[in-house]
Amino acid sequence: MILGIHHTTFLASDLTRSRGFYEAILGLQPDLKRPDMSFDGIWYEVAAGQQIHLMLLHDPEAGLQRPAHGGRDRHVALTVSDFDGLMARLKQAGIAYTLSQSGRRALFCRDPDQNALEFIASV
Repeated sequence: MILGIHHTTFLASDLTRSRGFYEAILGLQPDLKRPDMSFDGIWYEVAAGQQIHLMLLHDPEAGLQRPAHGGRDRHVALTVSDFDGLMARLKQAGIAYTLSQSGRRALFCRDPDQNALEFIASV
């Protein structure tokens, strides 16, 4: 029986650039307790027992045309406590986003490697 999602992994072609997005824009902190692996990467604790793992690897889909709206692409959905603050940080950083087409308080954006992320306002 599935109990939850432990982590999701995204490919990152430039860890410094990706860390700028995940740390400065999203406010995540690296999880330094994770063991070293045979390749570069970084782990972020999102919530208790839930993580995002960035792996430094060339994107095998580089150049692929992605849908303009991240909700029409594979993505991870994350709940956020400060939805308006996130929108302001994305706008200030010049990161494009689209609002959910369902009318709920949610938005979609892409990280520097075009991985789609959804952010849903907590109730």
